[in-house]
Amino acid sequence: MTSATDTGMDGVPVHGRRALALAYGLVLLALAGGAAAIAIFGHAPAAWLDLPPPPAALEHNAPQGSALTPPPAAIAKLAPVPLLGSGPITHPVYAGHALLADPALIENTDDGPLPRIADDGRKPMTAYAVPAASGKMRIAIVIGGLGLSAEKTAHALAGLPPGVTLGFVPYESDVQRWVGEARMLGHEVLLEVPMEPFDFPDSDPGPHTLRSGLGEESNTERLTWALTRFTGYVGVTNLMGGRFLSDSDSLSPVMTYLTRRGLLFFDDGTAAQSAGPDVAASTGAAFAKSNENIDSIQTALEIDRHLSNLEDEARAHGSAIGSGYLYPVTVQRVALWARGLSGRGFVLVPISAMITAQK
Repeated sequence: MTSATDTGMDGVPVHGRRALALAYGLVLLALAGGAAAIAIFGHAPAAWLDLPPPPAALEHNAPQGSALTPPPAAIAKLAPVPLLGSGPITHPVYAGHALLADPALIENTDDGPLPRIADDGRKPMTAYAVPAASGKMRIAIVIGGLGLSAEKTAHALAGLPPGVTLGFVPYESDVQRWVGEARMLGHEVLLEVPMEPFDFPDSDPGPHTLRSGLGEESNTERLTWALTRFTGYVGVTNLMGGRFLSDSDSLSPVMTYLTRRGLLFFDDGTAAQSAGPDVAASTGAAFAKSNENIDSIQTALEIDRHLSNLEDEARAHGSAIGSGYLYPVTVQRVALWARGLSGRGFVLVPISAMITAQK
C-alpha cells in the first residue's frame, strides 16, 4: 500500500515520476545530440552494418547488375595471385592451375619479361592458351578494356564465363594481378597494344602508341614496351588503331615481330579499312579477325541482335568471332546469352582456337 509521502499531489507515485523525468531527459539529450551532428556535418549521422556477402554473391556466372554480382573486393579475395616481382623470372609461375609465366618462354629485359619462342619450339600462343571444347559450331567472344578500372574489371571477371577471351590494357601498375585473376578463372588473355586512330590526337590511346610513318625501329620499341607489361597472354589485339591498321607498310613489321615472338594477332574488327588479313597472309602471322562488333550501340536489344548474328554465321560457316568492350550491359548480355549456348548446339571457345597460321 502506498503512503501519502510516496505520492504527489496528482496521486502519481514519486518513484514513477522520477523514472518518467529521467526518460524525458534521455530523449531530449538524444535530440540535442542529433541536432548538433546535423549542424556540424550537414546531415544526420547514419549507421552501417558490415555484413559479409551471401555465398551466392560469389557465383562466377552472375550477370552484371544482378543481385549475384560481387563487389570488386570479393573478386580480389577469391584466391591469391602470385606476384612476379620486378626481377628476372627464373621459375614457372601459376595462377591456380593456369600457367602465368614460364622462364623458357621469356626473355628477361630491363623493361620486363618479353615473350619469346622457347628453345624446344614452344610458343606463348600455345603455352598460355586455354583448351577449347569440341563442337561443330564454334563462337569466340573477345571483350577488351580490362585493367583500366578496378571496379569494371572485377565485375567483368565476375560476370563473364571462362570461355570469353579478355583483352587487357597495359597502363596500370596492377594489371598483372588482374591478368592472374583472369587466368585463374579460366580465361584466355590478350594484350591490347595502343595503335593510332584516324582522329589522333583527338582520340589518343595513350603513351607508346604505334603510329603510321613513325618508322619500324620506333614502333618496335613502343611495341616492346607494351609486351613487357605483364605475362600470360597468347597474343595481342589493337587498342583503337584505325589509321595504323590501314597502313600495311607500318603493320607488316609489327606482325613479323609478333610472329618471331610466338604470338598471335587478333583484329577486333573496328577498323573498317584494316589491312590485317592481307598483311597476315604475306607475313605468315597467326591471325584472326572479328566478324561482329557486338556493342557499337550499347543497348541490350542491339547486343542481343549482334550475338544472334554470330550464331547465324556459325551455323553457316562453322565458326564466328565477336568483339566488344566491358560495358556493364555487354557483360550482362554476353553472360545471359552464353548460358543457353550449348542447348542451341554451339560451343564457346577462346580466340586461340580460331587462329589460322596463314603460311
